Amino acid sequence: MSTIRTVQVLIKLLPSIIALRKDRKKWINQEKNQIDSEQFRKNARKILATFISLGPVYIKLGQWLSSRADILPQPYLEELSKLQDSVPSAPFDQVKPIIEKELGPIDKKFDEIDPNSISGASLGQVYRGSVSGQQIVVKVKRPGIEKIVVKDLSVLKKVLPLALRFVDPNLRYSAKAMLSQFIETIHEEMDYTNELQNLKTIKNDMANSDKVVIPSVYDNLSSKNVLTMEYLPGIKITNVQALDEKGIDREQLVIDVHKIFFTMLLKHSVFHADPHPGNISVTDDGKLILYDYGMVGRINNETRFKLIRLYLALVERNPPRVVNAMNELSMLTPGYNRTVIEKGIELSIRAMHGNKPDEMEVQSLMELANQTMSTFPFVLPKNLALYMRMASIIEGIYKTHDVDFKFVKVLKNILEEENLIPQAYVQELKISFENFSKSIDSAIRLGPEMQKLMDEAQIFMKKRKPTVLLSGSIFASAIFMGSAFLYQSNESLGIIGMISSGIVMVTSGLFRKY
Repeated sequence: MSTIRTVQVLIKLLPSIIALRKDRKKWINQEKNQIDSEQFRKNARKILATFISLGPVYIKLGQWLSSRADILPQPYLEELSKLQDSVPSAPFDQVKPIIEKELGPIDKKFDEIDPNSISGASLGQVYRGSVSGQQIVVKVKRPGIEKIVVKDLSVLKKVLPLALRFVDPNLRYSAKAMLSQFIETIHEEMDYTNELQNLKTIKNDMANSDKVVIPSVYDNLSSKNVLTMEYLPGIKITNVQALDEKGIDREQLVIDVHKIFFTMLLKHSVFHADPHPGNISVTDDGKLILYDYGMVGRINNETRFKLIRLYLALVERNPPRVVNAMNELSMLTPGYNRTVIEKGIELSIRAMHGNKPDEMEVQSLMELANQTMSTFPFVLPKNLALYMRMASIIEGIYKTHDVDFKFVKVLKNILEEENLIPQAYVQELKISFENFSKSIDSAIRLGPEMQKLMDEAQIFMKKRKPTVLLSGSIFASAIFMGSAFLYQSNESLGIIGMISSGIVMVTSGLFRKY
């Protein structure tokens, strides 16, 4: 049975993989205005339909891929980000035993549970009910989903090596890392105790915000397979007509969405990584309601400040600092060509800033990341991939509302309000000093003959050898040392300096007899 499933999956996926290979090649090698974006979207929609037809694990895979700017061209990301985790619900008589096994008899734990689900996802489904007169929702794991996931992940592990034979080497590298990250994530999502803790953490982190409402959770009615939460109804964030009828300022709404999610990312320990329209509603007074905390990202303080520095470098149009931050974030594969990457980033930033040097639209920012990552050997660590997913989905919400919005202005406000910019610069200064110290060590390693050179200079001085050679030696040493330091930030100038030191030394030797 497993072999039949493997063949079935491979046959369905192979046409899309071949199309992706061709599209990636075009995306990497051609100018943006030479690319047929509609053809790209058409191919992406075929992949989307294929994932839906293959079932829950592949729907999750499609959602995960919508964050992978290192794997897919931008039009693919935009199409796959539309993939809603929506699957017809299993009958309640199959779900009821799961609830009662975990919590006990329903009639003793709940006032009632409506047997008609209000939403169905690939891994679980949600029902309305009440407890002690309070309206609640109960999220229950889909019957038999563990076996389905185990079987399809096994198939995916077999299919991927075969499929990767049809793609380019850079994609091969990213796809292998992506699969292990995806498997880890889907297992985390299947344990609702993780989601319960995620919800509590984010609720606590955002407690001081008057722009967001997060449901409370019922610990005594929750387990690994069941999660019970407060029921919070609202208007879907992309329902433009309903929002306008309520008189809600949609421009401010887009600003609030970005402030909430980027504050989570840049200030707190956990951020919501799945803000698709089905997971965000709006109250009558314009506050945001966030649902579904199964997919979250975690970034430690060190990584957070590196990310802030990356943003600052992009806004300030400083390619060397962009590359430094990317390297420190482990977004670059070993042996990357720094000069080529810096040049690519410089050209992309220059093209995007145009006549607005201090304003970078969300779309332009994402296209920069996508074009650069598709062209060069980049790899995204798990939580940075989740960050890219979060940012790209929010961009889709912005596009739906089509309002006057400047991402960089909002980002600057967040950084200033949270006092993050000074801290980021302190971190950058600290790193600069560390690099300077490393440069000294590198200079010693690069110039093992320096000590010999200085020893010879002392001997010459004692023997009163011609001062031209002594002066030239000291001057050449100074040039070499300076070039060694410079080499750390600019290889070309560093090498030129080292060559120059040699020329000075040779010249001084020629003038010895004079």
